[in-house]
Amino acid sequence: MTTKEKLLADMKQAMKDREAGKLRLEVIRMVRSDIRNAEINGKNKEELTENEVLAVIMKAVKMREDSLAEFIKGKREDLIDQTNKELEILKAYLPAAMSDEELTAIIKEAIASVGATGPKEMGKVMKAVMPRVQGRADGKRINTIVKNLLQ
Repeated sequence: MTTKEKLLADMKQAMKDREAGKLRLEVIRMVRSDIRNAEINGKNKEELTENEVLAVIMKAVKMREDSLAEFIKGKREDLIDQTNKELEILKAYLPAAMSDEELTAIIKEAIASVGATGPKEMGKVMKAVMPRVQGRADGKRINTIVKNLLQ
C-alpha cells in the first residue's frame, strides 16, 4: 500500500470516527491537499512518486517543527499541544528515522563516490545523499554530518 493509498484509507476511517478523528481528519486532508497541489504544480503533471509524497509530508513536518519552536518561545500551550498532536499524526506516515551510524555510513559512501575532499564540494555530497535517505533523515542533520566529515 502506497502512502497516498494509506492516507485515503485513514481519511475514510477518520470520517467514520467523527469526533474522535476530527484533528486526524483535518491533518490528513491538509496533507492530501498538499500532495495534490504538488501534482498540479509539478513539471510533468503526473502523480507523485512515493519519494516525492514523502518529501511533501517531510515539508509539512518541518513547517510544524518550526512553528512549534515559535510557540514554545511565546509560551502558547494551546498551540504547542495541537502542533505536537499534528506532528504525531504526520510522522506516522514517514518511514522510521535513520540512526546516526546508518546516516554516517551512507554519507561516507557518497563522499567516496563523488571524490569530495573538502567543504567546497559539500553540494555534490548532499546531491548524492538526499535521494538515498528521502523521508528518513532531516536535511539539517545530514548537513551537519557532511560538514563534520568534510573538514
